[in-house]
Amino acid sequence: MNNQAPIEQGLQRRTTISRILRWAMAVIFLIGLVYTLRYLYAKDQAPEVVFETKTGQMSDIVKKTVATGSIVPRQEVDLKPRVSGIVSKLYVAAGQMVRKGDKIALIKIIPNVVQLNQAENRVKTARLNLDNARMTLERNQLLLEKKALSPADFERIELTYKLAQEELQAAAANLELIQEGSLKGGSTGNNTVVSTVEGMVLDVPVKEGASVIESNNFNDGTTIVTVANMDDMIFEGTVDESEVGKLREGMVINLIVGAIDGESFTGTLEYISPKGQDENGTIQFEIRASVAVGQGSFLRAGYSANAEIVLEQRSNVLAIEESLLLFEMDKRYVEVEVAPQQFEKREVVLGLSDGLLVEVLEGITLTDRIKIQEAYGKTFK
Repeated sequence: MNNQAPIEQGLQRRTTISRILRWAMAVIFLIGLVYTLRYLYAKDQAPEVVFETKTGQMSDIVKKTVATGSIVPRQEVDLKPRVSGIVSKLYVAAGQMVRKGDKIALIKIIPNVVQLNQAENRVKTARLNLDNARMTLERNQLLLEKKALSPADFERIELTYKLAQEELQAAAANLELIQEGSLKGGSTGNNTVVSTVEGMVLDVPVKEGASVIESNNFNDGTTIVTVANMDDMIFEGTVDESEVGKLREGMVINLIVGAIDGESFTGTLEYISPKGQDENGTIQFEIRASVAVGQGSFLRAGYSANAEIVLEQRSNVLAIEESLLLFEMDKRYVEVEVAPQQFEKREVVLGLSDGLLVEVLEGITLTDRIKIQEAYGKTFK
């Protein structure tokens, strides 16, 4: 009897554990079943992807290139002094209009010591010669009156006196030129800078009291003012080597000046450089174009500007957005809707492109609906 009780207790424990395991497995199975059903239900309720479509359009396509540069006067002249010295007077200011021959500045000459000493010695010598010639003339005047001297000899003595007078005047004038740069009573001298052209004063880089150097064969000299004709402006810019071969002199350009909002200017291409310049690893070619400035408009020298030059254009052609294209090797395709949300791939032949729209020569019609690619055209329902 005592041996059967432990055996029965062991059987009961095993039976209880077995029941617990069966219940646990049933619960796990139910949880898995519920999760699977919920997943299938959620999947069945996912929104259906609908691809949007677009049609082509009749449009004008213009291919342009843009040249960057600035607006500058066609004629810009730097006025420089003909003598070295100090600017004692300025007669003009930036923005002022001047005519040819107008006074620009007055230069106070600082004479060369060697030249000044030579000129002073020349004056002294000429004065001594004149005094000696005068005394000789006076002595011989008495002899002529007493008939002790022939008229011919007296005329030679009188000529010597007159030549001595002329030499003194020339020496004095030379000394005055070295000291002052001009002669008293003269209109203008080397020490006066005058305008050689008509226009507007753009810049006055020196001030009164500044030292300046004359313009000569060995030195450009100091610029006193810069004068330009502001009624005749040009555009100077550069274009990339990939575009320069498509440019021709006489092309019409459209100028956009950054400093002037809402207004553009037209011009005509006048010059294309035959030689390019290396700028940061790319070859750039210089171009110049005239600028048509309308009434009431004023362009300042140095304005930065962009020149739009039309290279090619097509009018009223079938075009699509470039984002609708598919690329495979060297061929181009679009996906055309043949039934609701059913598409077929169709090869197209393209023409001119402006970067946004591209001309379609063959492959689709104006009414064909073209699939917008997934990155842009997914909607859900």
